[in-house]
Amino acid sequence: MTDTHAQKKARIKAARDRMMAEKTAEKGLVIVHTGTGKGKSSAAFGMILRCIAHGMPCAVVQFIKGAWDTGERRLLTGQFGDLCQFHAMGEGFTWETQDRDRDIAAARAGWEKAKTLIADPQIRMVLLDEVNIALRYDYLDLAEVLEVLAAKPPMTHVVLTGRNAKPELIEAADLVTEMTMIRHPFRAGIKGQAGVEF
Repeated sequence: MTDTHAQKKARIKAARDRMMAEKTAEKGLVIVHTGTGKGKSSAAFGMILRCIAHGMPCAVVQFIKGAWDTGERRLLTGQFGDLCQFHAMGEGFTWETQDRDRDIAAARAGWEKAKTLIADPQIRMVLLDEVNIALRYDYLDLAEVLEVLAAKPPMTHVVLTGRNAKPELIEAADLVTEMTMIRHPFRAGIKGQAGVEF
């Protein structure tokens, strides 16, 4: 039994080694985290921390929820400000501001900052947190966003998070992950908590 298992795993390893040997290209990726489940921004911030651990300059532009005092913002600005720029540009969820013109102005200011960061080849990853929400409500021009992503420096990664990613953005992306909600404590009357939600 053990010999059969070892032989099977040896065949799998040889196949994996061949497959990995063929993968030699590198490029900056367009990455989309979307879906109704929790974890889109959390996963993206995990990537930002990986960049920091590798000494790679990176940047965050927060759309929509930029007014929040979040743990990731505290950590990145307090401990890693030399490697990670952090720009909280939103004013809160749309039901909080209740002012479409103000929401559009905040999203556009965030997008102007994002364009500058994306164009800088020294910055290896730019996280556009909750930008999909700004695109969903037409606060930003999707065609312009796609144009900027297509023209980004070749080794720059751009991560776009938020529910309801536009189909055109999904089509243009190199990596797309959809978070699916199965259960969420909010539905059981439990509020968002530090360390889990923010």
